[in-house]
Amino acid sequence: MIFRQLFERESSTYTYLIGCEHSQQAVLIDTVKSEVPKYLQLLQELGLKLAYALDTHTHADHITGAGALRDATGCTTLLGEEAGSSCVSQGLQDGDVISIGQLQLKAIYTPGHTDDSYSYLLDDAGQTYLFSGDTLLIRGTGRTDFQNGNARDQYHSLFNKLLALPDQTLVYPGHDYKGWTLSSIGEEKAHNPRLQAKDINAYVELMSNLKLPNPQMMDIAVPANRACGKD
Repeated sequence: MIFRQLFERESSTYTYLIGCEHSQQAVLIDTVKSEVPKYLQLLQELGLKLAYALDTHTHADHITGAGALRDATGCTTLLGEEAGSSCVSQGLQDGDVISIGQLQLKAIYTPGHTDDSYSYLLDDAGQTYLFSGDTLLIRGTGRTDFQNGNARDQYHSLFNKLLALPDQTLVYPGHDYKGWTLSSIGEEKAHNPRLQAKDINAYVELMSNLKLPNPQMMDIAVPANRACGKD
C-alpha cells in the first residue's frame, strides 16, 4: 500500500492518499481545492491514477477539491447519499465497499457531526485503518451544533460503531489543531475526554455547552461543497 497523510494549514485539514501498488490506482479522502495542484503533482510523481475522490461529509471550513480533481483526472467523486448532492458521481450508503485495485475501503455511516457524515475503514496486511473525518478526532469529537448535527446520533456512531472496532485500529482524523497526526481506538477510549461521558445524556449535555463560533468559511464552503467545490 502507498499511503500519504497531507496537511492543509489554513483549515488544519488532513487529506489522505491511498494507493494500490499492484494496480497503481489511488483514492484521495477529504481534499482541499487550493491543494489540487499539489495532489496532481504527487499522483504523477508516484505513478498513480486517481480512481476516487471521497469526502467524509459536506465540509463547512474548506472547499473540497473533488470537482476539480474529477475535471483533471476523470475520477469518480463519492459522498454520502444523505448529502443530497446532485453533482457527485455516486452517493454512498452504509456498508458500501470501494475497491482501489487490491485494496478495499468500507463506508460506515456515522452521523452526528453532520447528518451526512461517513467514516472509511481499510484493512491491509493485518492492520486496520480508520479515516474518521470529523466524527472522531484525536482527544476530541466533531461539534454537533450545525448542518443537522445531533449529539445523540454522534454518541451512537461513536460508541456503537467506531469504538466497537479493535483497539489497535489506527485513527486518522479529518482535522487536528494541535499538530497530532495519529491515534488508535484503544488510545482514544482511554484518553479522549469526551468519550468518558458516563451515558448518552451526559454526552449530549457536554456537546450542548461547547459554545463554539461558526467556522469562518461556513457560508461560502457549504454551498460550494454541495456543488462539488464549484464556485
